[in-house]
Amino acid sequence: MAEIVSAGRFRKSPYYLSTIAEGAESLLTYNRMLIPRGYGDRQAEYWRLVNGVSMWDVAAQRQVQLKGPDAARLAQVLCTRDLSAQEVNQGKYVAICDHNGVLINDPIALKIDEDCYWLSIGNSDIWFWARCVAGERGLNVTVSEPDVSPLAVQGPKAEDVVAALVGDWVRKLKYFWFGGAEIEGIPLKIARSGWSKQGGFELYLMDGTKGDRLWQIVREAGKPFGIGPGYPNPSERTESGLLNFGTDTDETTNPFEVRLEKFVDLCVEDDVIGIKALRHIRDDGVKRHQLGIMLGDVEENEDQSIWLDILKHGKKVGHMTHKAWSYRLKRMIGYALVSVEVRAGETVEVVRDSGRVEGTLVTLPFRV
Repeated sequence: MAEIVSAGRFRKSPYYLSTIAEGAESLLTYNRMLIPRGYGDRQAEYWRLVNGVSMWDVAAQRQVQLKGPDAARLAQVLCTRDLSAQEVNQGKYVAICDHNGVLINDPIALKIDEDCYWLSIGNSDIWFWARCVAGERGLNVTVSEPDVSPLAVQGPKAEDVVAALVGDWVRKLKYFWFGGAEIEGIPLKIARSGWSKQGGFELYLMDGTKGDRLWQIVREAGKPFGIGPGYPNPSERTESGLLNFGTDTDETTNPFEVRLEKFVDLCVEDDVIGIKALRHIRDDGVKRHQLGIMLGDVEENEDQSIWLDILKHGKKVGHMTHKAWSYRLKRMIGYALVSVEVRAGETVEVVRDSGRVEGTLVTLPFRV
C-alpha cells in the first residue's frame, strides 16, 4: 500500500498525545487537523455516549475570530441568521452561504464580547472567506484563528462531570450559552453544546500548551461516572438527524434542502451574503429535501464515504449521502438527499458496487 505523507500539513491537536495513550486506533483530517475516529470498540463507545458520558478531542473544530469595531457587522454579513439580538456569552447555530445561496459552513457563532465573535466552524476554510469579505467591504475588524481548542464532554452524565469540575453554575446554562472558567489556572470557555443529541458541554481550551493536562483533569473528574474516550459517533449522529457539512452537502446544496430553514432569516439586510439568492430559491420552490433512509441490510458494514445513487422505479431521484449502523434499530440507516417529489414512506433502491439494496425513506430524526 502506498504511504501517505503529511509533510507537516496535518496539525496535531493539544490533546493528541492523550488520545494516542487512550488507544486511538485511527485518525481522520478535519480543518487540516488530525481528529480521532475511534478507540477500538465502536459499540462500547456508542453505548457510553447514549447511557453515560464520553470525552472527545474536537480541537479540529477551529475558531475564526472576528475582533474590532466592525466585528458584529462582519458576523451578520457572513451569517444568514439574524444576530441583532444576540447577547454576550450566547452562541447561535448559523448558516454561512456564498452569493448563490449555497451552504459553505454551518458553525456556531459565539459572541465573546461586543467587539469579538468566534465562528466555531465545520470543515471548510471560513478564515479565508471572512478575511476576504472584511477586506472587500473595508470593515475595521481583524480576522484570525485564536489559540482555542474544544474538548467535548457528551452524554446524559456529562452535566455531573462538568459540574464536578467547575461548579453547579453550569447546570443553569441554556443550550448554546457559555461562561468563562479556570481549572488549575487553565483558561476556558464552557458551553452547553456538542455534536450529539445526548446532552453535554464543550470546553473551549484557550491555552494549547495545557491540552494534555486538561484531558487528564477531565478524565479524573469523570471516573466516578464511567467516563471514557470517544468521538462524534456516526451511529448516534445519524439516528439524531444531525447534519455533517461536507458529507451531507455538495457544491450546490442550500440550507432549505438540509432542514436549516429555521436558521435563515430572509428579513435580514440585503448585504448579508447569499440572502437575495435564498429569497429567490424560496420563491421558486426548493427542489430537493433531506430524509432518512432505512436499508434492507441487517448486518453491520463499513460507513459510507461517497454518495450513492437512489432510484425510484428505475429513475434516479437523488443520493444517499452517508450511512451508519444503528445499534438501537439494528440495521443500516443513512440520509437521502432526494427530489421533493419523493416522500417519506416510499420504497427506493440504493445503487452500490455490490448491487442494489432496497430502502425505505423516513422523516428525521429516526425513531429509536
